[in-house]
Amino acid sequence: MKTIPIFAVIFLGLLAGCASHKPVPAAKVKLPEASRKFEASDDFKIEAAVYGYLLEKHPWDGEYAAIFLQGSDDRVTALINKLPKHAPPLKPASRAVLRPNETPIDRATGKPALLLSAKAVGPTNGVSEAVGTWYGSVEASGLYAFVLVEIDGQWTIQSAK
Repeated sequence: MKTIPIFAVIFLGLLAGCASHKPVPAAKVKLPEASRKFEASDDFKIEAAVYGYLLEKHPWDGEYAAIFLQGSDDRVTALINKLPKHAPPLKPASRAVLRPNETPIDRATGKPALLLSAKAVGPTNGVSEAVGTWYGSVEASGLYAFVLVEIDGQWTIQSAK
């Protein structure tokens, strides 16, 4: 008999919590401090330079419906926001269907896609190394090894092999 009032109190408490939630206008939403910190970090700037190089040079062959970027959701979102009108569209790797030794597939369209990744090695004295990879299929895959230098707070690719 005592369990009915306890459930009623919990249920009413949940209803009251749901009813008091008010949506925050998008204009008042601020980026979390952590997001701004990693965007200012050297690792993020280095990886952004590597992704920029890969997207500009198109080292792969073929037509793809999307290009998926590997990395944490926050980093990938920040990269996508830097290139919002890229064609084919940039998307987080979590939205791809990935199977070993097969072409990545865009879940939204069911069409072939490309997977890009960039990994920076911690910079030392204004010099860093990074690796950028792409994978469209077993035949259409590869990598570049980069050496980057920091000039006036910006990371610039010195060499790519």
